[in-house]
Amino acid sequence: MAVQDVSGTWTGGWVTERLGLRLTGSPELPGLIGLALRENPKRAHLLVSRVLGKHVPQRPAVVHGAGLELGRRVRELLGPDAAAQAVVLGYAETATALGHSVADGLGAPYLHSTRRPVAGVAPVGGFEEEHSHATSHLLLPADPAFLAGDGPLVLVDDEFSTGTTVLNTIRALHAGHPRPHYVVVALVDLRTPADRARLTEAATELGARLDLLATATGGVELPADVLELAAGLIAAAPAQTPPAGPSAPVERVELPWPAGLPEGGRHGFSTADASRLDAALPELAAPLAKALVGRQNVLVLGFEELMYTPLRIAGALGELIGEDRVRFSTTTRSPVLAVDHPGYAIRTRLAFPAHDDPADGPGERYAYNVAPGNDAGRRFDAVVLVVDQPADTPALHQGERALLRQLGRVTDQVVLAVLPSVQPVCQVPSVLPSVSPMSLPAPLHGPAFSSYPAEDVSWLLTDLSEVALEAPTEEREEAVQSGGAHYAESLPVEYQPSPEYQELFQQALTTSVDRIALAVGTVAETLHRERLGAGSELVFASLARAGTPVGILLRRWFAFAYGLDAPHYAVSIIRGKGIDPVALRYLAERHDSRQVVFVDGWTGKGAITRELAAALEGMPFDPELAVLSDPGGCVRTFGTRDDFLIPSACLNSTVSGLISRTVLRDDLIGPDDFHGAKYYRELAGADVSRSFVEAVAGRFAAVRAEAVKAADALADTDRTPDWAGWAAMERISTEYGIDSVNLVKPGVGETTRVLLRRVPWRILAKRGTGADLDHVRLLAAQRGVFVEEVDDLPYSCVGLIHPRFSRGATGADGTAVKVEH
Repeated sequence: MAVQDVSGTWTGGWVTERLGLRLTGSPELPGLIGLALRENPKRAHLLVSRVLGKHVPQRPAVVHGAGLELGRRVRELLGPDAAAQAVVLGYAETATALGHSVADGLGAPYLHSTRRPVAGVAPVGGFEEEHSHATSHLLLPADPAFLAGDGPLVLVDDEFSTGTTVLNTIRALHAGHPRPHYVVVALVDLRTPADRARLTEAATELGARLDLLATATGGVELPADVLELAAGLIAAAPAQTPPAGPSAPVERVELPWPAGLPEGGRHGFSTADASRLDAALPELAAPLAKALVGRQNVLVLGFEELMYTPLRIAGALGELIGEDRVRFSTTTRSPVLAVDHPGYAIRTRLAFPAHDDPADGPGERYAYNVAPGNDAGRRFDAVVLVVDQPADTPALHQGERALLRQLGRVTDQVVLAVLPSVQPVCQVPSVLPSVSPMSLPAPLHGPAFSSYPAEDVSWLLTDLSEVALEAPTEEREEAVQSGGAHYAESLPVEYQPSPEYQELFQQALTTSVDRIALAVGTVAETLHRERLGAGSELVFASLARAGTPVGILLRRWFAFAYGLDAPHYAVSIIRGKGIDPVALRYLAERHDSRQVVFVDGWTGKGAITRELAAALEGMPFDPELAVLSDPGGCVRTFGTRDDFLIPSACLNSTVSGLISRTVLRDDLIGPDDFHGAKYYRELAGADVSRSFVEAVAGRFAAVRAEAVKAADALADTDRTPDWAGWAAMERISTEYGIDSVNLVKPGVGETTRVLLRRVPWRILAKRGTGADLDHVRLLAAQRGVFVEEVDDLPYSCVGLIHPRFSRGATGADGTAVKVEH
């Protein structure tokens, strides 16, 4: 991380000479910080970071890069599994962008504390920053479950001076939701040995692991009378004269802000939000670049807690007009003495009235090092002020001391960009039991149940993880055959995929990721057009478990493309038994049934499509199923009707959140219970559930335009199901002498299931089909199954189960097919 040299003189010398203060420790500390005097009776000095983007204008790449590097170090410390469960909490106001940048480097969701209460959002916690000018911090996530996971919590501040703020935070959060691991991150760690020992003792007392990371370490040695000395210096310092004269006009520039995207981390910022912002940055910067033609020294000025988004916009602007022409800093609440001296970190100060109607009263706010002072070389010829909607008030514009007026007196051009302030849709805590008149059970969430994050899916299932339900395939099918039992009363053994097979999955994902992303986008854009009316919500109900990765991806597309936080539930549907009625009751109580979209991965011959329609007959739910691939011609809402390899069909639980097939057995599931399933924690080493979702979601921006075109094209075609797949299966049944069409499993997905879960007879492969069937050929070879290449097949492949050769094929009612011998 390179730090730009803003002066040949260290910007802490003025303070050290006059206070007798001494900085010790890492030799890189003077490159990271300068010193100033606080106008705060609790604390004399201020460490002024040169890489934070708060008080000292700096290149955006340096500011963002400082946090990214720390985030990467946290990821290395945690390892991939723990890092995938981590969340990041940053401190208002100074460290909001630093914490967000750490979250970027770690690849984790982010929340920052705030000092601005928001109507309709109840705090889930708070703590005190004792030495600060404004001490009270609120935690206002839109989803109260944001901080309720068991993964590591990463706390980010700009500096550790005593560790008191961090300790107050950890104690407050740990009291409400204990977790085993905390990581504390800062740019500089200047704690005394006593302060370090105090934090270590607190971690031991809480029974939690606590790691600390900092860019540089050291200490500050203070004289005993430092507060008195500082007060004397402040009293004797000459006051700076506010800028006078005419003020440059303000040009308001409208930015194409993505609908529904949070403007920062005050209420939580997901990894999907991060992807949306990254994709939007060039378009956000373009209007600014157009307005700033010819400007050579531009400052992008953020607003108090709103640091991160202006920082990223500044970086994008630099890419358009030249990185050396753009600097970034932010206004602040903190009163600091300004001394126009090259050895002092705060050269100039603009003081202006607060303009966001804060709860703590009007007060004063400050912009440091924006005016050039007595050094004309420090002058900016344009300032871009970026604020959110609550800050765009008359106090920002009107009056001699208004910030925009004062900026216009110290630069040639002032540009104002106002970001829409997204009002969060607050959720019921998803980790707490739901209370309803019908006393329905509560959903299950990761990481306690499944390896998906809690926000990705709510499982309407009963946890049967401790129940022995598995048996070898042949033994299981013999039991089903002999008693006519239902296939959903037991489970096949979930084997760990071989390294060779896992490699095939990765190859399949690499070659088909854009095709999958396009199918997801096509389905999502079709649903947005046809099912999302004005003012209504969309609720995804994926058919567990194969449909669940698709439901997660659709939810993420709506967040990415439209800023919508669509609820997503996984529900059980069982052939011959229908969809879980308790799950339907749960959905009907909490949502408009007409807005529930049932989701699956693909269609074969349409058995589940028919099952769903039959189960929902006479109910207010829309029985239409949405799938990525519909080679059978069974549904209206699909991404494609090609039978292509969806890599999630290659694996069992290890690509579906480590969740088993669903189970329905009277001795385990009562009339008011959800259907059951198991969580295979022991297979975590082979789990690719999250990496699959992240890989596909990472391509959304690249395929969005094509997905919109595909949805537009589908809107103009007749998508009425023709059930061509069913007719083909009847023909194959007759041709191969199979008694029931239910023993014919068409398509790549269903054929894969035959090879993984059943006792297969043979595989029919469409002649000339290539890499899409590599994994099918491998599995067939491992199980000694003949692969026959045929012509005139409407699918890439078909798996055949023959009851004369394998015990216990199941029919349309889910029970064994009876064979006359």
